Amino acid sequence: MSLSVSRRLAAVTAFAVAGLFASAAPAALAAPTAVAAAPTPPDIPLANVKAHLSQFSTIAANNGGNRAHGRAGYKASIDYVKAKLDAAGFTTTLQTFTTSGATGYNLIADWPGGDPNSVLMAGAHLDSVSSGAGINDNGSGSAAVLETALAVSRAGLQPTKHLRFGWWGAEELGLIGSKYYVNNLPTAERAKFAGYLNFDMIGSPNPGYFVYDDDPTIEQTFKNYFSGIGVPTEIETEGDGRSDHASFKNVGIPVGGLFTGASNTKTSAQAQKWGGTAGQSFDRCYHSSCDNTANISDTALDRNTDAAAYAIWTLGASTPVPPGPSFENTADVNIPDSPAAAVSSPITVSGVAGNAPATTKVDVNIVHTYRGDLVVDLVAPDGTVYNLHNRSGGSADNIVGSYTVNASSEVANGVWNLRVRDTAAQDVGYINSWKITF
Repeated sequence: MSLSVSRRLAAVTAFAVAGLFASAAPAALAAPTAVAAAPTPPDIPLANVKAHLSQFSTIAANNGGNRAHGRAGYKASIDYVKAKLDAAGFTTTLQTFTTSGATGYNLIADWPGGDPNSVLMAGAHLDSVSSGAGINDNGSGSAAVLETALAVSRAGLQPTKHLRFGWWGAEELGLIGSKYYVNNLPTAERAKFAGYLNFDMIGSPNPGYFVYDDDPTIEQTFKNYFSGIGVPTEIETEGDGRSDHASFKNVGIPVGGLFTGASNTKTSAQAQKWGGTAGQSFDRCYHSSCDNTANISDTALDRNTDAAAYAIWTLGASTPVPPGPSFENTADVNIPDSPAAAVSSPITVSGVAGNAPATTKVDVNIVHTYRGDLVVDLVAPDGTVYNLHNRSGGSADNIVGSYTVNASSEVANGVWNLRVRDTAAQDVGYINSWKITF
């Protein structure tokens, strides 16, 4: 990725941190709370990622042609990744389990520091199928997560969240490794997760650019990255529930991730959007012996690795919000086109002692065809207005994100409103849901 792209992403990062996570001050009451600048996400060198893929290929070649569960090639892959992380200053843990009559391994790597009660994790499965080396599936995701972790070390990153990375075994046998990890986490430890990011097949040779539509903040973070480099995305559906994020999602941990496609066929519309060949699978070597180092799109691998770093830097730098009681309104409220009046979605809060905290969290999900038309406010029970979104984002669609509001001068109990006004004609939408957490 060129330097000019990195500078452009720096601006997008500022938007993500300031827009999704920054404090919004009450209108006409106080100046906005200053927000420390987040560290700029790095441009991950593609050559470094491909060097890891070359190592995985060599490991497979030296061990029967694959890196599958229970085979020597898988253990050699784990040992390679662990050695890199140990040398970079991570605390690594090798977790063992048994399935299909063989020992399996998960590798967990923790970066020192960050809030231990707010864990951001990124992971990928490291095993291949037995028919090949598994360089796209899933050497690509494993190499990207490894090189991003090493970039954390090179930068001496000091995130607000605690960063954790994972490489899963026996995914190809039914998400066995990640299920084992999650199922052995005490409930109190699960509650500490701010999110899990999954990277499975991110270098397909005829690639699409697919973003998981699970946790809205994680989803929007990835979309912000791709928007910043001018690459359109689609919602990921082919692998929904079929990769390791499902193990985390099933116990209530927020998840997100990236994917470039497997055996599904690229449509003409997708080829026009992304290039490549219509009528051909995203990965013609999916689960085949030809999934080797030639089965990679360098462009897709580069973009998705940089997107992984962008998400880890951005989400890892966001201010953790202490858990508290939440109240939600999921009723749809249509937003009339300009010049109609603003509409509101109310939430009645009760049973909360005293004032709202300085870290009152507001999660917003608004479906709209032009978010640059919208003004979105949180209105306190006494009528005080806190602006959350003021016609930013240009022609992009939807507003999905979290805002932290210093509402400490407000009594918590009462009717809070999310107020939305469309300021320009021709685009429509609705408030899908919103939630306030104290």
